[in-house]
Amino acid sequence: MTSTSNPRQLRTQLETLTTEAFRPELADIDRLPTLEITRLMNGEDNAVPAAVAACLPRIAAAIDAIAARMARGGRLIYAGAGTAGRLGVLDASECPPTFNTDPARVVGLIAGGPAAMVTSVEGAEDSPELARRDLDALALTPDDTVVGVSASGRTPYAVGAVTHARALGALTVGLACNADSALAAAAEHGIEVVTGPELLTGSTRLKAGTAQKLVLNMLSTITMIRLGKTYGNLMVDVRASNDKLRARSRRIVALATGAADEEIERALTETGGETKNAILAVLAGVDGPTAARLLEESDGHLRAALAIAGD
Repeated sequence: MTSTSNPRQLRTQLETLTTEAFRPELADIDRLPTLEITRLMNGEDNAVPAAVAACLPRIAAAIDAIAARMARGGRLIYAGAGTAGRLGVLDASECPPTFNTDPARVVGLIAGGPAAMVTSVEGAEDSPELARRDLDALALTPDDTVVGVSASGRTPYAVGAVTHARALGALTVGLACNADSALAAAAEHGIEVVTGPELLTGSTRLKAGTAQKLVLNMLSTITMIRLGKTYGNLMVDVRASNDKLRARSRRIVALATGAADEEIERALTETGGETKNAILAVLAGVDGPTAARLLEESDGHLRAALAIAGD
């Protein structure tokens, strides 16, 4: 692995970053009562939604671009180091149970690999070459999207991932928490959520991490809405893999259809437990195979399938 900066250059870079700024007014925070520290920290967190709100047009544009590519079979790939990488892995890992996506459709790459989720992997974040290797292992296509995530906006792994992905023709998004970042400049869609100096100097797992989590929630969730993974605000593609999710599936069918329990059970049995198919079977009055065919014809969009059934 190679580093792009010597220690003095890196220190100079960090001193220019808003997320790394020292706040002298908090120099005695360790002397404050615990309740006062909680109030200070909560007040800091309250500023995050406004910072995200300022970026909504850029976020929406990125989502529309991501959804268009995923509709063609592309993948959503997050790439980051440290907290940013962990947040990407977390968001990716929650898509299969929430939206019944193939685990290969939304992928989280963290510098240093899976071990870096719980242990620091020395030098991994400093290596754009490592990012290139990780992406090459996925065999990127122009229908894929790579989202580089970095609080500083300068992390070589994240910048390297976006730069390499863009050169290969993939859609690129750069999510940072500093203005005028190298990451946003390298990406087709730059999103800079400027959350300001942290409560603890340089601890970007705090406000910056919260902002990144909020944006990643939007990128994946709204993309899935655009792909027909919901019906209204109901998660109709939920994967019923445990007792809680099976109960949730039945409740979703009930909320969508207003049908009696017996009818819901029949529909779920006939459709192999697929929530979306069961809703269509009930609302359109069709059998399981017909529901499956209608959804296939409508690319999985329940509203479109209902329209076809009503023609």
